[in-house]
Amino acid sequence: MKQPTVYILTNKRNGTLYVGVTSDLIKRIYQHKNNLADGFSKKYHTHMLVYFEQHQSMEAAITREKQIKEWKRKWKINLIEKNNPYWRDLYSGLI
Repeated sequence: MKQPTVYILTNKRNGTLYVGVTSDLIKRIYQHKNNLADGFSKKYHTHMLVYFEQHQSMEAAITREKQIKEWKRKWKINLIEKNNPYWRDLYSGLI
């Protein structure tokens, strides 16, 4: 899945949220799930993909990532629940 994508990971429903951007969603989520990505995600075990959106360009994806990162937590939760009300891990549907 090579396409600029903004994604949100969590460690559990209503848990810690991580917002990221990538050009290869499957590869990047695999890295998160297997603790190959050092930093916040590894420290807080945010391995569940609960939201993603694809963009036409990396510039657009980065702009959107920055926008979402500035949002209040409640807005991020609303975004997730609008598209994934049960907080299912969406990764298995990608592979």
